[in-house]
Amino acid sequence: MTNELLVNLSFLLKKPTGTTNYALNLLPNLQKIEPTLLTSKFLPDYNCYQTRSDQTSEQGSRGHLRRLMWTQFQLVKIYDRLRSQLLFSPIPEAPIFTNCRYIVTVHDFIPLRFPQLSSPLYHYYKSYLPQILSQATHIICNSTTTATETIERFQIPAAKVTPIPLACDSNHFYAHDEAKIADPPYFLYLGRHAPYKNVGRIIAAFAQLLSKDRYELWLGGSEDSRYTPQLRAQVIELGLESSVKFLGYIPQTNLPQVIRQATALVFPSLWEGFGLPVLEAMACGTPVITSNLPALVEVAEDAAILVDPYQVKQIASAMHDLSEDRDLCRQLRQAGIQRVSQFNWAQTARSTIGIIERYL
Repeated sequence: MTNELLVNLSFLLKKPTGTTNYALNLLPNLQKIEPTLLTSKFLPDYNCYQTRSDQTSEQGSRGHLRRLMWTQFQLVKIYDRLRSQLLFSPIPEAPIFTNCRYIVTVHDFIPLRFPQLSSPLYHYYKSYLPQILSQATHIICNSTTTATETIERFQIPAAKVTPIPLACDSNHFYAHDEAKIADPPYFLYLGRHAPYKNVGRIIAAFAQLLSKDRYELWLGGSEDSRYTPQLRAQVIELGLESSVKFLGYIPQTNLPQVIRQATALVFPSLWEGFGLPVLEAMACGTPVITSNLPALVEVAEDAAILVDPYQVKQIASAMHDLSEDRDLCRQLRQAGIQRVSQFNWAQTARSTIGIIERYL
């Protein structure tokens, strides 16, 4: 039996975030080209090849290392055994120095932009990723910003790189007819607790908000033992214990409601490859404050308040404006809904299939 296209899903998380959501939203639209999925999950209606369940980031660095070893030494054996013609990996991982032809998706280069020498991810991006990109049959990027950086940073021919923007699930993330703000009202952050996510400056900006006694700040996203204690200490130091809430990971089923009832999403990241939370918030009709950096401007355009992420006063001023100006909130709600209509997973999948079919 020949399984012409393999799709590497060995990285899927039980608690979906960025890249897992990207892969899962592509899948329904990939069915027509009948791929074989490399996955530890049971996915009905697909031809699946079972992989280990202990090789994801949910097992920490050991999980990453297991997956990289499996990718380099076992995946290529599966590729040959199934007589495959092409591998599609929704993350930038693939066997190198082999006969495996592959297309990968690149999401960002955060480990290189904000290097942490003790992090295995830094060494992977520094030493392993350049060879993957050099050998790739084609490279998909989640934004024009990431595509440009791929070409310039790694000297990849432009013809080998295609930007295909992400989207959000319109059946899950959508606006109600009337905006309903929670009582007490809250500003919302969504994302990991990592330095480049700029959560410390969000907290500092909230502390400067004149109307902070009427508002809460909700921090949604997985905590990190390296950084979350610093954020909690900052909250205590600023006397905000009663108004800043650490929500942890928010299940996908609950996420739209949490977004819809927020006064605004505050997402002044220091860098993103795309910025999916911005798109999800706009889809839910929630005003957005985000960074004036390339990928986030690419997503939001003029449908959000854009700030310099390094300037706490700008973040605080934007929060103040949205806390006081209901007309501005309505304007951003309408602009966001209009903007997000230009992104959809069906189009993302059609463009992705077009690249895949070119090389099958």
